[in-house]
Amino acid sequence: MTSPLPRAVILYGPPAAGKDTVTRALVERDASYALFQRFKVGAGKTSGYRMGTAEQLAALEEAGDVIYANSRYGNTYAVDKPGLDEMVAAGLVPVLHLGQIEGVRAVMDAYPARWTTVLLWCTQEETEERSVGRGDADTEARIKAWQATKDDVDAHPDQVWDLTVQTGAYSPAVTADRIRLASDPGAGPA
Repeated sequence: MTSPLPRAVILYGPPAAGKDTVTRALVERDASYALFQRFKVGAGKTSGYRMGTAEQLAALEEAGDVIYANSRYGNTYAVDKPGLDEMVAAGLVPVLHLGQIEGVRAVMDAYPARWTTVLLWCTQEETEERSVGRGDADTEARIKAWQATKDDVDAHPDQVWDLTVQTGAYSPAVTADRIRLASDPGAGPA
């Protein structure tokens, strides 16, 4: 008898769409969900990442353990199999933040799970306002990344999302509840 596939969630969207905020609300409502901390090589923000070196990333790549990697803001970010395995073994539902549809597809193809894909969206103006409001030093780069994300969505009209949320229209708590129901239809109110 095979064991059931673990549940996992991908939050996709442009910078400042609310991926961090929604993840916090999701974890507050159900402690079985947890942020998957991508492996990061570079500088800047360290919270929410497992910081490492280029040599460590190369070792993961050599072992075939990098599922998806991308570079943005002068840094490299990776989704790695050992990191996902550790969370699943602990009984957690990994919540991945991704900004490229190529990454969404790579992760879903490479890691067996019951994936729930969520498109979190905000306008370019909301990205700018939120970025400035939280004190980002690279707001211009985030606006360019917003446009790249929009171009990515436009280039992949065949991408199916289990849930799409305009984050300016719903509170983080309501969004978290919608994600819980999409990823676990038997979930009751938080």
